[in-house]
Amino acid sequence: MKTALTIAGSDSSGGAGIQADIKTMAANGVYAMSAVTALTAQNTTGVYGIFEVTPAFLASQLDCIFTDIRPDAVKTGMVASAALIQVIADKLRQYHAENIVIDPVMIATSGSRLIAEDAVDALKELLFPLAAVLTPNIPEASALSGLPVRSTAEMEAAARAISQRYGCAVLCKGGHQVNTANDLLYHNGMVRWFCGRRIDNPNSHGTGCTLSSAIASNLAKGLPLEQAIERAKAYISGALGAMLDLGAGSGPMDHLFDLRSQFIP
Repeated sequence: MKTALTIAGSDSSGGAGIQADIKTMAANGVYAMSAVTALTAQNTTGVYGIFEVTPAFLASQLDCIFTDIRPDAVKTGMVASAALIQVIADKLRQYHAENIVIDPVMIATSGSRLIAEDAVDALKELLFPLAAVLTPNIPEASALSGLPVRSTAEMEAAARAISQRYGCAVLCKGGHQVNTANDLLYHNGMVRWFCGRRIDNPNSHGTGCTLSSAIASNLAKGLPLEQAIERAKAYISGALGAMLDLGAGSGPMDHLFDLRSQFIP
């Protein structure tokens, strides 16, 4: 069985963070592991407390994972401090990790900044160059490229600028700010749009975590990047289209596993 590792914070409501990642990886047919960067007290309405692990403890988690059950793919989520980012980058290099999906959780879709400026600098300098693919949302793509992103053409320009700057593929997630539900991949100088319909489901908490985890799962199984993204997008669209309560963490999450027959060979 292929394996995938999530390096992220815990979401006590189960809708995002490592809980969403583990559910997604399991539903996509890989063995899920986690290295926890922080405990949070949160739900779908907001984050009410954060208890960050020490760099030494995060390093110990990663050592235990890589020296026993080596991951075939790695996904990172929100990491709030530069010190923890340094540990992650060091360990990923030390163990020659492959298929790294970086979800650069910096700015919420609402525009709210989620991590400190020094942590953003550490992400750019240390983690981005290791990525197989980055998955920024529109505000993050604008911040990383230094370009406005208000149209599909500007979305392409931002993804190109980020890819050229950090030497990795970029999946720029669309959303209502630019289009309905179309995501743009810039990879090796080529552009591909992954089109989708916007689904009127208010329970969208954790969909970014879910998408990046599904991509990592598919890369772990040996799928090429474009196919990994295509199947990941089909997976999350299927879950949202079934009107499952992804946000509250108390909805019928087991139904996510029922979707496997539709999207997983």
